[in-house]
Amino acid sequence: MTGDHDAPDSAGRYDPRRGGGLFRATDTGPDDDGTDLPPPLDPIGLGDRLALNKTGTFDWDLDRETLELDACGLEVFDLRPDEYDGRPASLAARIPPEEGYRLDAAVSQAVQDGAPSYGVYFRVHCRDGTPRWTHTQGHLLRDGEGRLYRIVGLVREAGTELADSVLLRSLQENRQRQTAMVQQTTAALSRALSVADVTRVLTGTGGARRFGADALILGLVDNDRFEVIAITGLPGTTPEDMMASRLDDTLPLSDAALSRRAAFLSSRGELLARYPRLRPYLDRIPTGSAVFLPLVAQDRVVGALGLFNAEPKQHTAEDRNLALALAGVVAQSLQRATLFDQEREFATGLQATMLPRLVPDIAGGEVAVRYHAASTGRDIGGDWYDVIPLPQGRTGLVVGDVQGHDTHAAAVMGQLRIALRAYATEGHTPETVLVRASRFLAELETERFATCTYVQADLESGALHVARAGHLGPLIWDAAGHTDWHPVRGGLPLGLATAFGQDHFPETQLFLEPGSRLLLCTDGLVETPGEDITAGIDALAAAVREGPAELEALADRLSDQLWARSGSTDDMALVLLHRHPSAGTTPTTPRFRLHVHQADPSGASEVRAMLRRTMDQWRAGSLAYDIEVAATELITNALTHTDSGALITVELLPARPGVPGGARRRIRLEVEDRSSRWPRRRTPGETATSGRGLMMVEALSDSWGAEPRGSGKALWCEFALPGEE
Repeated sequence: MTGDHDAPDSAGRYDPRRGGGLFRATDTGPDDDGTDLPPPLDPIGLGDRLALNKTGTFDWDLDRETLELDACGLEVFDLRPDEYDGRPASLAARIPPEEGYRLDAAVSQAVQDGAPSYGVYFRVHCRDGTPRWTHTQGHLLRDGEGRLYRIVGLVREAGTELADSVLLRSLQENRQRQTAMVQQTTAALSRALSVADVTRVLTGTGGARRFGADALILGLVDNDRFEVIAITGLPGTTPEDMMASRLDDTLPLSDAALSRRAAFLSSRGELLARYPRLRPYLDRIPTGSAVFLPLVAQDRVVGALGLFNAEPKQHTAEDRNLALALAGVVAQSLQRATLFDQEREFATGLQATMLPRLVPDIAGGEVAVRYHAASTGRDIGGDWYDVIPLPQGRTGLVVGDVQGHDTHAAAVMGQLRIALRAYATEGHTPETVLVRASRFLAELETERFATCTYVQADLESGALHVARAGHLGPLIWDAAGHTDWHPVRGGLPLGLATAFGQDHFPETQLFLEPGSRLLLCTDGLVETPGEDITAGIDALAAAVREGPAELEALADRLSDQLWARSGSTDDMALVLLHRHPSAGTTPTTPRFRLHVHQADPSGASEVRAMLRRTMDQWRAGSLAYDIEVAATELITNALTHTDSGALITVELLPARPGVPGGARRRIRLEVEDRSSRWPRRRTPGETATSGRGLMMVEALSDSWGAEPRGSGKALWCEFALPGEE
């Protein structure tokens, strides 16, 4: 046989017996070589031709209500001639009701549309009860007035063609399903950064089903060891010797990784026959098929994947190709995740060396610190904290945040933390410490900036000196549970402040009563994606009020529960300070101090806001308004009539029994400036627009006066708290 069976002969004919198709010519004469053609075939009648193709005819007379079927048509309906009387209703024994409805609907639609013909597939029930797919095509005959009176047509078996169509559709659906499985698995794994993320994808909801399996097991290769890291869908507890074992051929996953060959096993019996070591764990193995796939990425075996089904199954070529494709996706994801975990381990180790290893003990109180790395990127950021022993028994508390979430941010953070700690231990004021830290950061040749809050705490007296650089201020709450975010004036972030020539960080003095606590944190603790930061600040204050009294337990609750529940992807640093109730050997005076710059008109409003909160804590009642008015007048005088700003101090003075007028506690308000000009009380006329400030202070306060203060002076006034005798 040659390869030209389909080629025409010299007369241009195609012979189907030679592998060709239809005859194209009808020449019956002698061939070119002189031989005679064979005699023509015997003719086959039309009925025989239809019968050979299992096709019958029908003639439906609508007026006489008869439907004639030829012999082949009766065979299509599996009827003998004596079983059919020519009436359409007699076919009901073979045509189920639902199929009859379909036939009626097809005919009615053709009549309604005026169509010349119709065609429809339907099923008949053979005498043995088996269904048979059938197709009918009828031509509608109408009289001159358009009335339908007759239908003639064909009826034939259609099982073979429909079987081919169903098979094709099944193959198409299977390919679509396989494509969808690969796409879904790829999409889910594309978001997995770490090995833990990959295992969550594989063992989470629908994880095994993405691979067309009922159970799944995943393991990694570690030198000459194989360790199972994820299992889903398998009953019971996996024995320890199966979770970690030597890399050999006695277990299916280990064997797949060692040999780099996939194993497709159709049943549990085949699995046990191949791996006898699994026989003691028969109750752990599904009864169906199993697949074991090596996970190879860039010619390196990273692990192996096992898939189990509850039912036995012979794996087709499509099944094998799909499994191998999915194994490649998992292998690439695991390799990427392993590299990411290694980078993260390096980065977090770098950051850990830059954060304080030990928190020093402090006299008169205790400190708790917490840190959480970011949950995105390389799990490293620029947040930091520090607790610094200072001269004269004081303590420095720092929280800060360098811009960015990468190793560069961590490196800048480490340098800045060390520099700020050095400036603080030299004994500088908080403002000076931040000024020098800002200049240091600006000279590092980095585009990063940093926010920071620095508190110099003296637990002996309770005095807190606070400076802020674009960061959150402190939260203070007392033993009664009263919380307050004290306003602390601040400057621009470190680095930016120097770049813009505004490296000024005004200092605020607060007071921490015995038994009270202070909280410093970075914005990762209060920021929630999609929400305003004020909601997180309020939630933090509520968590502090409702939290445990023990400082370490409170730190755990805030850092673990509150931070994790907020869904924050940022890193977080937290510092808690508790002043012991018995702290301090000398009587302490509650006070706060604020500085108002002469060029800052909003400073007076901040003082008034601070006064309102403080007066509420000190239970000043209606006296709070008088104090606020007096403070406004004294601040205005200092800013208007001098060439300096104003330093405001508010103190709660204890009662002094035995001293005239000392039976009640008093609130003392002082406004200090740098001018040596003494205040002059004037008597303005009725139409004057100024000059009444000191008159109002004298009228509202119980006493007032002026005192020299080095290079300047201080105006003061005192108010006796009502209801105290």
